[in-house]
Amino acid sequence: MKQFTKPIVVVSKCLGFDSCRYNGQMIPVDFIEKMKPYVHFVPVCPEVEIGLGIPRDPIRILSVNGDLRLMQPITGHDYSDKMKHFALEFLQSLPDVDGFILKGRSPSCGVKDVKIYQSIDKGPSIGTTRGFFGEAVFNAFPFLPIEDEGRLSNLKIRDHFYTSLFVLADFRQLRGQPSRQQLVRFHTELKMVLMAYNQSEMRVMGRIVAQVNKEPINEVYNDYQSHLLKALFRSPKAPSIINVFMHALGYFSTRLHSNEKAFFLNSLEKYRSGRSTFATNLQLLRSWVIRFDEPYLKGQRFFNPYPEELMELVDSGKGRE
Repeated sequence: MKQFTKPIVVVSKCLGFDSCRYNGQMIPVDFIEKMKPYVHFVPVCPEVEIGLGIPRDPIRILSVNGDLRLMQPITGHDYSDKMKHFALEFLQSLPDVDGFILKGRSPSCGVKDVKIYQSIDKGPSIGTTRGFFGEAVFNAFPFLPIEDEGRLSNLKIRDHFYTSLFVLADFRQLRGQPSRQQLVRFHTELKMVLMAYNQSEMRVMGRIVAQVNKEPINEVYNDYQSHLLKALFRSPKAPSIINVFMHALGYFSTRLHSNEKAFFLNSLEKYRSGRSTFATNLQLLRSWVIRFDEPYLKGQRFFNPYPEELMELVDSGKGRE
């Protein structure tokens, strides 16, 4: 069984780590609890870190003469500069990290859909943006996996997040002691994942690996990492995943009964129309990899992208892109 490197993930402290919400509460999140044995979490509450108490009067984002400010309506205090300073200092102090899970729609941590208000008084919102800390995270780490707990309740988004997270964690460990041989092995095992995610980046990365003996090793790793981040940036589309499934099926086509192939092809059509999941079809292919002891596929990360204990079928249906 594959041993995965533990990803380093910055997480909003209120998401199951401390009762630090503005109302003094904590928000339990099932999938984060399941992640804890497999992930090294770095919890942070930016609002507490800038001196706001628990509980505290809420803050909100206001548009002031076209400039977004982080205000506390009940006191009229402007926390914009303090939050920006903390975010910059905190993010610069981090070790290499692999991703972020931030509190959804929070004026500090939100990664999208944070309400903008026109007045310090009660009134309707006039638009949406990112939270102040969330914006700083995106500016500092534009290609890392960054999500909120609401979007991660969606099965497709969560699968993409986990896949990216554990691939990047393994690469981080690899580049700690850069080896030409290990980079070739890593890329070989990742080929079917890259085939599903981004074939143009896969070809560029293949050329980088092909030159691994001709360039300084650290330059090769830096170049490879930049394209790896781009390759994993967007979740794969169903047609690309189906293409990989069909590619894998080719390894067994002469050894399966016709009714087995028909069943699998029917399952792929259900997946194409949203009536079946990625995990369902993946498990069927994995059973054939084991049954036929197919050596190339056994080494492909596509069939084992992250710890199996994190693979589940619970899907809120929210946050679909």
